Amino acid sequence: MFRIAICDDEPVFSAQIDAIIGHWPARPAGLRTELFSDGDSLIRAHEEMPFDIILLDVLMPLLNGIETAAEIRSKDKNVKIVFLTSTPEFALDSYSVKASNYLLKPVDPARLLECLSSLNDEIYQAPPSVAIKGIHAVHRVTLADIEYVEAQNKHVIFTLTNRTVVESPAPLYIYEDKLNLEEGFFRCHRSYIVNISHIDTYTAKEIRMRSGCRIPVARSCHKDFEDAYFSVLFGKAGEQI
Repeated sequence: MFRIAICDDEPVFSAQIDAIIGHWPARPAGLRTELFSDGDSLIRAHEEMPFDIILLDVLMPLLNGIETAAEIRSKDKNVKIVFLTSTPEFALDSYSVKASNYLLKPVDPARLLECLSSLNDEIYQAPPSVAIKGIHAVHRVTLADIEYVEAQNKHVIFTLTNRTVVESPAPLYIYEDKLNLEEGFFRCHRSYIVNISHIDTYTAKEIRMRSGCRIPVARSCHKDFEDAYFSVLFGKAGEQI
């Protein structure tokens, strides 16, 4: 899923931007937009499930766009932020929060879509990754660096190949769309998702990762897991030929 947030205190303007994005020829599969009228609600939503791109008005009451972006950027160094505003006077301030672009209202549809396409290319040219909602910050982790994921006491523990651990208070299902078989992952147990590329050996009841960690395999999952394992294994072998 590719997620774009539109934040402006004028609902009519947000709806116009949303309509323009709806006609984006190069929009990613599974694109979803969410509209916000204030910075506080955007910040809360981004903390729950990070966006890929944020389109943000500068001149808003209470928390303005620059302040909103600064709060988001303090916890997420990677999200793409684009300011939409009627005045160029805040252009220099946008650099302080590492904004990707600064578009003046009324926004030219062609310029907006060109900007989104460029940012989309940047995102997809990078190695596939997942944004993990951590305890105090958002962590963007390359999928290839994830060894396995474990649901534990209403939290999710990401174990990386370098033995780093990233803990998230979000439920496991939040990450299942990204950690799918197409990306080389399989949910072998109600509490575990494994990166098939990092498996050493397996039996009907257990997977042994290359690090030596042992992961249980649910009885109902064994056949599907075996099919997934060979699908990924031979798929990668085919890529190398």
